[in-house]
Amino acid sequence: MKTYPNSISLFGLSLFIVTACQLDSPSQADVEHKSAQHSFPRGEKVTNNNFTGEVWLNYLVETDSVHNVNIGAVTFAPGARTNWHYHQGGQILLVTEGRGLYQEKGKPITVIEKGAVVKCPPDIEHWHGATASDSMTHVAIGTNTNVGGAIWLAPVTDEEYRQHEL
Repeated sequence: MKTYPNSISLFGLSLFIVTACQLDSPSQADVEHKSAQHSFPRGEKVTNNNFTGEVWLNYLVETDSVHNVNIGAVTFAPGARTNWHYHQGGQILLVTEGRGLYQEKGKPITVIEKGAVVKCPPDIEHWHGATASDSMTHVAIGTNTNVGGAIWLAPVTDEEYRQHEL
């Protein structure tokens, strides 16, 4: 094998490239660990009376003079849910984790899962939350906040909540 001064042998170069590629490629364990992490931190525990059960909120974007929108990541423990409410400017829910429930007044409960997109029309009473056995996280986008925000109503009763089980 011919050698060249001040150069790396072909074997050494190959070993370097293979090693570098292995360092840049995540292991299967790393990929599984990252997929188990949530998209956003859980945020602060909600302590108001607009929810039943344990709920956490992480405000991501709040309305300002340029953007008529507020965005929050909301995590519901199993069985947790919002009260009945409506949004004067509408709302969009993007389910990022788990399994949950959504219901508009007078309509059946819908099961929503990771990847679901729910458009809540303006001024339509609805509620949403986790199933009894699963937690659920969604990104809640309050749209057209210049029209007005959420109007909170009565709690969803246990009887109303359990209607999806029938």
